[in-house]
Amino acid sequence: MSRTCRLNCIIPPYLLQKLLESEDSQVREAALSTLLTTAHLRGERAVRASLAGAAAHGNARRTIFDCRRGRDLSVAVLARPEDGPKSADQAVDQAFDGLGLTRDFYQAVFHRDSIDGRGMRLNGYVHFGVNFNNAFWDGQEMIFGDGDGRKFTSLTGSLDVIAHELTHGVTDHTAQLEYHNQSGALNESISDVFGSLVKQWSLKQKAEDADWLIGADVFTPGIDADALRSMKAPGTAFDNALFGKDPQPDRMSGFVSLPDTEMGDSGGVHINSGIPNKAFYLTAVRIGGFAWEAAGSIWYESLKASSAGTRFQDFADTTYQKAGELFGAGSAEQLAVLAAWREVEIQISGIPPGVAQALSARAMGSA
Repeated sequence: MSRTCRLNCIIPPYLLQKLLESEDSQVREAALSTLLTTAHLRGERAVRASLAGAAAHGNARRTIFDCRRGRDLSVAVLARPEDGPKSADQAVDQAFDGLGLTRDFYQAVFHRDSIDGRGMRLNGYVHFGVNFNNAFWDGQEMIFGDGDGRKFTSLTGSLDVIAHELTHGVTDHTAQLEYHNQSGALNESISDVFGSLVKQWSLKQKAEDADWLIGADVFTPGIDADALRSMKAPGTAFDNALFGKDPQPDRMSGFVSLPDTEMGDSGGVHINSGIPNKAFYLTAVRIGGFAWEAAGSIWYESLKASSAGTRFQDFADTTYQKAGELFGAGSAEQLAVLAAWREVEIQISGIPPGVAQALSARAMGSA
């Protein structure tokens, strides 16, 4: 199956745009360089056309390369292969471990053999560019910037960021959700969901004990912000003079309509993802226990049953259906799904509002 290379970046463009207003010239220069580099790479059909076999099968083996602050992946040097010793470079080892934990999560929880389900090799590139404030999946591999050291730290230091980006690869090989407007926001939300689940799985945390934050480790200590996003409380991850207030809504009445452009965040994909994020969080905590078990299975099966143009309503209906198939019609799990979507103002199709209200009350009463 042929795919056009597309970059899915963890740092939203609206945060980088805010840095262009900084009084610190070095911060402005790093933000501008990141935006220009990302735009340039998005305009190419492939980041590295010479490595057409980068996504080849290889028993899900990991290989980490060092870009040595360059941007040409073809001249990056081998830093750590699957069977190689631990590196003296922290970024190399963090990337290696993050790729491995994500791979192992999908294998152990969903019996998925790497990103594509067929043993795809996992290649990671660290130290990409100079003061590059982003990390991204380009359809073949993971690329990590070191951050500018003033506002953003190395992007290898956050497990949920790594798992988020690799999950874009899972989506590419399943639903292939179009990366704009609602389908794009759903694409981002799926990556947040499984990014958080990988972190919870690695820590053996139950839903009620998790922080439900995405990218809590990407800001330097000098930044007054909890994370890039909060699944538990969209719109509260940050509120400071530098970045402004977190723009994510937590329900459909707050849906943000933006242009389907680079500067419009492809129709607000990183912004409106807060709505399905909140629905997953509510589902997981109402079911209780380990979120990757019931809620994660419902979302994973729903992802596989989705298609390129799936919108919020379509996905909500699918999760309700899959919850019934997996746990039984009228089960606590299915009622938790119903109540969660209703709270973010999405009504499951075919269920009268009065019935939905009564069932939702029953689900919340048993939570």
